[in-house]
Amino acid sequence: MKRGYVLHHRPYRESSALVNLLVDGIGRVDAVARVGSGKRSIKSILQPFQPLIFEFSGKSELKNISQIEAAAPAVPLSGYSLYAGMYINELLMRILSVHHNAEALFLIYHQALVGLAAQFCESKLRYLELALLRELGAMPSLIRDTQGEPLIPEHYYQLVPELGFQFVLNSRAKHTYQGAMLTALNDNQLLQEQFLEAKRLMRSMLQPLLGNKPLVSRQLFIQATASNRDGNN
Repeated sequence: MKRGYVLHHRPYRESSALVNLLVDGIGRVDAVARVGSGKRSIKSILQPFQPLIFEFSGKSELKNISQIEAAAPAVPLSGYSLYAGMYINELLMRILSVHHNAEALFLIYHQALVGLAAQFCESKLRYLELALLRELGAMPSLIRDTQGEPLIPEHYYQLVPELGFQFVLNSRAKHTYQGAMLTALNDNQLLQEQFLEAKRLMRSMLQPLLGNKPLVSRQLFIQATASNRDGNN
């Protein structure tokens, strides 16, 4: 039996669903599942943030799920954490394909959800984004610069596409980041004052992969934040 989470699902033909899964040890798997009806229906567990165990088969890219059940209660996300979970799922759906070997991403995804359920924190999103980029081979070193020298916390580095981070004297140059933030991101130890800089870096790295189509979950989060701010005034 494989472990996984539903990233997205939609009706497929009369009594089935097309399910996009993040699977432990594999990465993304697209499959067809018979939903069924009545007491035997699996519709209630084919939901995001629900840990699943299942079996699937098939030689084509679209697999067939032969057995599926809940492995544990759904991860309870609410408020900002729910929007963050929606963002993670949409991000993986947009960037991760069945052709990517992302064997290690499942555990990091699971840890991100559990962490968000305990308390919302932007850093959990940055660590998931970092793991995704690394799985895709799209993330440069966060410990050494383009010359192979260790990053120095007080220095600033400019992101050079396909090369990495290059030491610069001008801290205000475009795509420039402080060494302290880069090493903190690498160690999953971001400080709150580094959140904005880390978000700026991750957006610049993810944008070429996402394209110009905006993320729906990001817009929902912005709207929720604005509504909450207005309600407190």
